[in-house]
Amino acid sequence: MIITPHNKNRILSPAERSDAFARRKHKRQIFKYYVYKNIARASLAVSLAALVSVILFILIRGLPYINMQLLFGEYTSDEPSLKPAIIGTLYIILISVSIAAPIGIGSAIFLTEYTNSKNRLVRVVRVAVETLAGIPSIVYGIFGYLVFVVALGFRYSLVGGGITLAIMILPVIVRSTEESLIAVPLTLREGSFALGSSKVRTIFSVVLPCAASGIVTSLILAIGRVISESAVLLMTIGMVINRAPDNFASPGTSLALNVYYFGSHGYPREAAATAVVLLVLVMSINVLATVLGKIFGKGELANG
Repeated sequence: MIITPHNKNRILSPAERSDAFARRKHKRQIFKYYVYKNIARASLAVSLAALVSVILFILIRGLPYINMQLLFGEYTSDEPSLKPAIIGTLYIILISVSIAAPIGIGSAIFLTEYTNSKNRLVRVVRVAVETLAGIPSIVYGIFGYLVFVVALGFRYSLVGGGITLAIMILPVIVRSTEESLIAVPLTLREGSFALGSSKVRTIFSVVLPCAASGIVTSLILAIGRVISESAVLLMTIGMVINRAPDNFASPGTSLALNVYYFGSHGYPREAAATAVVLLVLVMSINVLATVLGKIFGKGELANG
């Protein structure tokens, strides 16, 4: 058979075959791109729809019932108040962050600045921290109940719940602070050493200011987790919703516990209103973490 340019059975040259294969591959890549892009868009739409639905549901159900009596009034059986829960939440934040912040930041500094990343001790500590981060909160609650309430005799108290929450948020602070310290360029440390600064002065004058945005963000997000926690507090501080705590050794309640109590004891309006307060508080903390991260980030760029 004589092969002509008009013959459909013409044998393609190697260059032509390679070009045809490249075109087919390019078409497949474009098709996959649009498929993955549409799947990602659909996933984003479903996630946003779920988030917006939950927020709107809570706001519609609870916003009409928020008033000054509910927020700051004295608790009565006819008119419940969130004042004891707000005070208890503030106490718990103060206790847990005061304990977890220095220990977590100090641990991150030790792991980053004073040890070798290939050291066996460092690997063991990091595995332990990651394991602690994955433990369910109810396990922390059982631990706090057995250790602080029963064994140490704290009974139901804010201090027992605060210490337990400090242990729970410790992995968050350690990992976030460690990542922030690792992100600081090594040249800044070397420049400080070249100017005659000691190791300690370099850490506190150079490294920590550069990592401040990540550290502050981790602390604020840890506070958000403390505010929204309920299982740990249910087993360690009791659920005294009608009286504000007198001191750290007193039993008390929190906003998250109040949502559970009101919802399970025939106060649906108060439960929805408390959920609104809790939602607004958590969202405000997340926004604050973002804003502070940007502010400290700009300061780092200016200093750098």
